[in-house]
Amino acid sequence: MTFDSDILIAGGGLNGPALALALAQAGFDVTVVDARPAPARAGSNFDGRGYALALASKRLLAAIGVWDKVADHSEPMRDIKVSDGRAGEGPSPFFLHFDHTEIEEGPMGFMLEDRFLYRAFLEAMEEEPRITLISGTSVMDQAVDASGVTTTFSDGRTHRAKLLVGCDGRQTGVGKRAGIKRTGWGYGQTALVCAITHELPHNGVAHQFFMPPGPLAILPLPGNMCSIVWSETDENAAAIHVLSDEDYMAVLRPRFGDFLGDIALTGNRFTYPLSLSVANEFVTERVALVGDAAHGMHPIAGQGLNAGLRDVAALAQVLTEAQQRGEDFASELVLARYQEWRRFDTATLVAATDLTNKLFSNDNPLLRAARDVGMGLVGAVPGLRHTFMREAAGLNGELPKLMR
Repeated sequence: MTFDSDILIAGGGLNGPALALALAQAGFDVTVVDARPAPARAGSNFDGRGYALALASKRLLAAIGVWDKVADHSEPMRDIKVSDGRAGEGPSPFFLHFDHTEIEEGPMGFMLEDRFLYRAFLEAMEEEPRITLISGTSVMDQAVDASGVTTTFSDGRTHRAKLLVGCDGRQTGVGKRAGIKRTGWGYGQTALVCAITHELPHNGVAHQFFMPPGPLAILPLPGNMCSIVWSETDENAAAIHVLSDEDYMAVLRPRFGDFLGDIALTGNRFTYPLSLSVANEFVTERVALVGDAAHGMHPIAGQGLNAGLRDVAALAQVLTEAQQRGEDFASELVLARYQEWRRFDTATLVAATDLTNKLFSNDNPLLRAARDVGMGLVGAVPGLRHTFMREAAGLNGELPKLMR
């Protein structure tokens, strides 16, 4: 039976193109199906969205030929400051300060706007002859047999591949049609996402300020600009989101403080509900899940995209090594290696983000005392501090080759 490609990737966001490039450069013929028209997110105007890329993720982008296309638009995160407090009262005296000079590898991560990263992926895929990008349609049906997967697109076309990879988000159609169930719950929180310009330089410092309703992340972008991910209770967030820009900023300013001088909105404002959603299995017969399709977590540590890119690097390595050994790279035995590799790491990260959010998103005086002591302890013990810094940089655990 003939195949249209070796691997079909459903989902053209960020993980899908990254996986396609890694696999194509290893010799696989890959097709990417993206429901949106290709230029939809590659516009020239800033829309407020940005990503915190861990150092390990930056290494992956460099290995697949994307980093050189975006490096000039990135902002290194040299330091990270973590504090606890209430809006308008300033932070607790106990806080964490991670200084990039304490680890040999340099900045722990880089901030990058969505528009530049997505555009770079499009360009890189266009330059790779082993990748076919099909836009404006989506996978609507899939049928697995002993040798491959036959998929039907929403426009009526069919496609046959040896492996189907779901990079189609938490509501993954690929996973649902494969019978993979999920475990999770909502947090009763909503993230308010925007970007601000500010009067004083940020000096590449990222801030995480924990308040009772939820954390506020202030992430440095190039120039005097920062990306904001601000968590509130669902009720508060709904009320804040419908405010005028002026009133919105009146709510944000006491939470943000004046350490960067006067601040103003730039770009668009977004919201999304916060929840935990993890696939009970990452693989099944001739199907694998990557990124949010496998695990969606709280953005408290900014690790969502980084965890997905770690999936990308691990799956690409497992499939490539199997192909080199002459194995059926899409067999259950091979896919089980990917699942075994990623499930423990993912479970650990999910548990850590879940516990941190529950520990910090409250105003319980006993918990407040415990977390302040904990932050003081981590900050005072170099070994603990270095472990947290390397975790933030994505350097702990068994790193796939593309991230070394």
